Amino acid sequence: MRRLLRVIVLSGIVFATLLLVVAGTGVFVVRHSFPGYDGTVELTGLDADVEVVRDGNGIPQIYADKPGDLFAAQGYVHAQDRFFEMDFRRHVTAGRLAELFGKDALETDKFVRTLGWRRVAEKELALLTPTTRQYLDDYARGVNAYLDTHEGSALSLEYAVLSLKDPTGPDYHPEPWTAADSLAWLKAMAWDLGGNMDDEITRTKLAAKYPTANIASLYPDYPYERNEPIIASAGVTKGGTFTTASAPPPQRGMLTKDLLKSLDTIDKVAKGLPDLIGRGDGIGSNSWVVSGEHTTTGKPLLANDPHLGATMPGIWTQVGLHCNNLGTQCPYDVSGFSFSGLPGVVIGHNNSISWGFTNLDPDVTDLYLEKFAGPNAVMYDNKRTGLARREEKFKVAGQDKEETIIVRESRHGPIISDVGDDERETGELAAKKLKSPEAYGVAIQWTALTPGRTADALFAINRAQNWTQFRAAASIFEVPSQNLVYADREGHIGYQAPGRVPIRNAGFGDWPVPGWDSRYHWKGYIPFEAMPTEADPDDGVIVTANQAVVPQTYPYHLTDDWDYGYRSQQILERVRAAGKLDANSMASIQLDTKNRNAEQLMPYLLHVQINDEFDRQGQDTLRTWDFTQPADSAPAAYFNVVWRNLLQLTFHDQLPESTWPDGGSRWFEVMRNLVTQPNSTWWDNLDTTQRESRDDILREALVNARAEITTKMAREPSNWQWGRLHKLTLTNQTLGKSGVGVVDKLFNRGPYELGGGSSIVDATSWDAAEGYAVTSTPSMRMVVDLSDFDKSRWINLTGVSGHAFSSNYIDQTKLWVRGETLPWAYTRGAVEATRKHTLTFTKPEKDN
Repeated sequence: MRRLLRVIVLSGIVFATLLLVVAGTGVFVVRHSFPGYDGTVELTGLDADVEVVRDGNGIPQIYADKPGDLFAAQGYVHAQDRFFEMDFRRHVTAGRLAELFGKDALETDKFVRTLGWRRVAEKELALLTPTTRQYLDDYARGVNAYLDTHEGSALSLEYAVLSLKDPTGPDYHPEPWTAADSLAWLKAMAWDLGGNMDDEITRTKLAAKYPTANIASLYPDYPYERNEPIIASAGVTKGGTFTTASAPPPQRGMLTKDLLKSLDTIDKVAKGLPDLIGRGDGIGSNSWVVSGEHTTTGKPLLANDPHLGATMPGIWTQVGLHCNNLGTQCPYDVSGFSFSGLPGVVIGHNNSISWGFTNLDPDVTDLYLEKFAGPNAVMYDNKRTGLARREEKFKVAGQDKEETIIVRESRHGPIISDVGDDERETGELAAKKLKSPEAYGVAIQWTALTPGRTADALFAINRAQNWTQFRAAASIFEVPSQNLVYADREGHIGYQAPGRVPIRNAGFGDWPVPGWDSRYHWKGYIPFEAMPTEADPDDGVIVTANQAVVPQTYPYHLTDDWDYGYRSQQILERVRAAGKLDANSMASIQLDTKNRNAEQLMPYLLHVQINDEFDRQGQDTLRTWDFTQPADSAPAAYFNVVWRNLLQLTFHDQLPESTWPDGGSRWFEVMRNLVTQPNSTWWDNLDTTQRESRDDILREALVNARAEITTKMAREPSNWQWGRLHKLTLTNQTLGKSGVGVVDKLFNRGPYELGGGSSIVDATSWDAAEGYAVTSTPSMRMVVDLSDFDKSRWINLTGVSGHAFSSNYIDQTKLWVRGETLPWAYTRGAVEATRKHTLTFTKPEKDN
């Protein structure tokens, strides 16, 4: 994003921004987009008046007589608070960023358009129930009502700063919002939360250089004996047993220079997408639920904190949607966290139940090596079969001529190795002229490219009143596949894994497989009745933190790429040791900073002899450490510098740069195994003439870390603090990445010094290949008290407003940094007690 903003910056953004900030009109321009939270607004199509009550944090609670009125008002409110974010998101999901940001965005657009997110979203509209379809249109009606009376700087400061121009010349005017715009964001979330494509690509790159055994040591088996799966039993309601044959890695001969180059391009572009949609390194989530036997009230408690990229504004916005008279005609009384651009509540509770999400992360994407038989055909079971073709055109800001590409699709899916001009030319020339014995491309098969009914499921969850209705809603929640935890006011708790997960005839999705061999075609999907589920477990506890879902005896294959369970086991142990829990004690577990990786490495680090007194001071800080990582911890600061140096010294000399360790839970497990092998070849530094062992590398990591932390922070260990290295900057996804200080400061906030870390319950992740800065965070935290919803707690990473300098832009951030939460007003009486603003929507005179 930094590169694609350079053109705009060089064309005058700096000067324009300085004028905005310095000139006397600056305050007016900055405040011009602030929405009105009080008064009366006419809204076409209403059945009756709608009231929006906001508290001091700007959190809206919407009250209406009919569902259509509720969602129309929600659309208006989202547009008030977050329209630039909504507009940016729909340009991302439609592959139209180049229209706003110029040619540097074109590569990303080509990739998204090749995948076809928007095309699939448009096809899904026809599959939805008429009711859901109407709700999406109602929401769009509300958004468009706001657009009818606001434009340019009145919509958002970003438009004023960018001074965007349409290719035809007039000032940029956003297009009307549509139902497909809302659905397309679900595709972005599915991409963000589904599959292991990056691991497939990494393993394939490594297969070109290393034996399979070496690669396997970097992808250890899940430690079932130490970190429990979500569900202990492997039983399913029905579905029998199913086994699949393993698939070997691609043969070296297939991994041509051209193919590896294509994989590099795919990897680079694909890794750029998460930044655009709010994902960071080390993504994960925590959610758990306990039954009344573990609580002070005798009713369940449910906690959730999804870990996503740290963006400005935060990815969630809070809302309440309340029918004035709850019943079959108006069945919504729901409150929680929503996505701007999408009607309804994604995570939260209604009048009877509560639910939380973490990523199940099943393997729902497969890469296929396609053997070309010319530019428009591939081989399949020894026969030449044609490729589907479609043309995609791109408008590009700053140039008159449109760009055009041809997207090719095999039976498995789009040929993503065509992304990038060099890769397309290489693939087509090789296929035409057979310059090499075999010419290969890469196709992607992904469950989210099949249209589905996830939007129906979201509305059904919002109105579900019991476990049976909740599971019925989950049965049509197709992508992304999630861990759903559940609790209700009757005292029941439960777990359900929904989603479309493929059954493979052969292979486990670890490697790209031969697209020309029908044995590797998907056989179907795991039936919902066979998906993991559990209701009211005997111990009254369900913990999901991206760990293994089921034991190894489960008859279907979900994935081998689980999180390794360090967070989930810490949560489970905290819950079991807590005695009777209340909302505050549940929230305290969300802030747990124990580093279980440090605990398992410490005996080896303290065993190493360091003779120099200065160097040994660092090691000495670890001797009495309790392994927790608050922001002011000296041993946590030193250990994490040691950890980063240890990974660098062990792996950087032997692995390609694009595969260097990020330091997350997989690397916890890799290192746990490796330290028991003191003479493993991984310890040897190939850049030296001698043969290094484990203790040589451990000693060097300790000594190097002492020098690094002294340079970065202080000579005296008493002055070391983890938070001074581990900082969070909340970055606007567009202008906040311009690289121009005055622009960045308009929209970004921070830095904030944080505790926690990667694969820790307080999951403020960082990338050991890059540095210590925070890359993803708990994007929100909530604890729902089923005994009294008004005793529940919630907090957002930033605030509900996307308007820079609004009082609600970062008003929740300082609380979040301190680990605090806000009271979650739900009942009408509690909402009235917090009322600060009232906006009333009325029917226009012509509608009466």
